[in-house]
Amino acid sequence: MVSWLISRCCVLVSAGLAVTLPTAASARAASNLSGVSGPRVRCVARNHRNDTRARRMAHAIDARLAGRLSSVGLKETDTQTGITCTYHQAWHFYAASVIKVTILAALLRKAQEQHRHLTATERRLAWLMITQSDNSAATALWDDVGFSHMQHFLDLAKMRQTKLARAWGLSLITAHDEVLVLKAISRRNRILSKASRGYARYLMAHVIASQRWGVPAGAPASVKVHVKNGWLPYPVSSDWEINSIGFFTGRRPHRVYIVAMLTHANPSMTYGIETIEDVAQVIHRRLNPGRRSAIGESVPSPTWGIPDEPIPPRASRQQHSCAISGSLRTSAAHWC
Repeated sequence: MVSWLISRCCVLVSAGLAVTLPTAASARAASNLSGVSGPRVRCVARNHRNDTRARRMAHAIDARLAGRLSSVGLKETDTQTGITCTYHQAWHFYAASVIKVTILAALLRKAQEQHRHLTATERRLAWLMITQSDNSAATALWDDVGFSHMQHFLDLAKMRQTKLARAWGLSLITAHDEVLVLKAISRRNRILSKASRGYARYLMAHVIASQRWGVPAGAPASVKVHVKNGWLPYPVSSDWEINSIGFFTGRRPHRVYIVAMLTHANPSMTYGIETIEDVAQVIHRRLNPGRRSAIGESVPSPTWGIPDEPIPPRASRQQHSCAISGSLRTSAAHWC
């Protein structure tokens, strides 16, 4: 690990300004100085019928996040209840392996524009990349798609907060944008064809058991689970980036709900997974009242604690460091 890297920071875009947010400890200190204590999750319903459920859902998620060391970015949206929950949805986090979903989506879009099917090699690599989180496969497809086509997909999907890095795992993502890529895969749209969406959904439904932790925790048997996770200690070994994104589909009635949860400053991989699963269980229970959970909390795997990907030995100082202060500050354009 390169010793000169300064602790990472996040960026929240608001009213056209970039607001630099410090690490978890200094962010909490800043909240205390401003008179804000504890999490402030916001859940809103599309119609007044679900206002009470949305309010209770926000309070329940707040309670699960209270006292956690993790820095968290969260967004949830549901087509059936019309409830959307957000918490620091525009904060930036290192992507780790959840960027592999965007690589897959960009690959499918590129093939569509070239009026062709994926090659046998691309399909093999896509299977390995998504279902087993294979890094060599991801790098091969990242190179195959190309930086310009990756950015092209982001533009089409309106993922304006995502900042690609030359090392794909160190790209900066937000919960807001991760919901957008999952919408492109899970719902009808003009970016990905029905066949492309079906293929991506199939891969995300077949992730190996040891990597199906995170947002699926608490899901009932009435929904089908599609998930992709990422885990990386960066920039130091005690700062685990633990990310989990997924969507859940039901047939009767048809519905899709999406959950993207990104976390940083976790003292261990297990701690970050616990933070995500505590919140996920609340979301599933509140969106599916009266339905018993079919997926419990994850059992630690022997692979937990092993980084999902190698850390680039010569990371860019400019890209992966930023000025850290004890309180929030406004900057004209500081992306870190």
